[in-house]
Amino acid sequence: MNTYNLRKALCAVSGIVLITASLFSFSGCQNSNDTPNATPDQASATSGTASTDDEVNALSYLDSIGINAAELGIEPDIIRDDNRIGFQLDNPKDGETIAVMHTSLGDITIRFFPNQAPKTVTNFINLAKDGKYNNTLFSKVTKDFMINGGYCGTSSYGSAFEDEFCDKLFNIRGAVAMSNTGYDSNESAFFINQKSSDAYKAEGGWQHLADQWETIKTQFLNYKNTNLLSAFIEKNGTNCYNTDIVPTEVKQLYDKNGGNAYLDGAYNAVDRGYTVFAQVIDGMDVVDKIADADVDDDDIPKENIVIESVEITSYSGAVNTPTAETALTAGE
Repeated sequence: MNTYNLRKALCAVSGIVLITASLFSFSGCQNSNDTPNATPDQASATSGTASTDDEVNALSYLDSIGINAAELGIEPDIIRDDNRIGFQLDNPKDGETIAVMHTSLGDITIRFFPNQAPKTVTNFINLAKDGKYNNTLFSKVTKDFMINGGYCGTSSYGSAFEDEFCDKLFNIRGAVAMSNTGYDSNESAFFINQKSSDAYKAEGGWQHLADQWETIKTQFLNYKNTNLLSAFIEKNGTNCYNTDIVPTEVKQLYDKNGGNAYLDGAYNAVDRGYTVFAQVIDGMDVVDKIADADVDDDDIPKENIVIESVEITSYSGAVNTPTAETALTAGE
């Protein structure tokens, strides 16, 4: 998912048409306007546990029609989490690390999920503390979809790093996820899901996603014994969202909050998706204002929308009053 072509890369979801269409009739989640991300490092936080059960479920359809996922390089390492579905909407506990994104249109405050996406959270915090996000842009914004920005070069690790899919984190409205250019290609850019519940339902809601999966399943049958299977997966990986295995509680979460469910990696049949690592806890009005900006035909804002700095601080029980002694303004 190229940071800057995210919209077109993902709008394939609504464009799946004929099961007999050619291999490239779908748009994958890869972009061409994006470049890599930047540097720093320092890991903290412990990884979650890989879930064998989730791995089996995610690949169940491929197995059932005789596709050897491992031979195709599809080997999910999904993080299983003990939290309930929907916990990402809770406020953080006092003392937890949060970030305040100071933008030219207002502040956006986010909480992190270091146990569910440890490497991704560390990357964002390191880049912020090093001032890498200062004066970067929201380079692509799409109303009723997402706002995409923060590109500042490669990751804090010096190169692209792997996806971290957790079975309890979702691309609901307000979720912050990594942009990418494909499988395990995370660097610095990120996006904030902005789609409302009304917009989600207007495009067909869960039934739309289920219909899409039925079409994808048929295409797998068409390509499974051909040399086009790998190319099909490469091109349409994000659209392979296996609605057959998604818990009812997840469906209800999207019905209530909106968002972009097909971007969730934990329920993708071919291990593709976008790493959710944070959630907006204050400033969704600013996110909506950014999404409502006047844009050109490529969804690039006609007037720059700037991330002026990112402040890493700690939560003190009131979103707008971080504790001064722990506040770290990016670049200081």
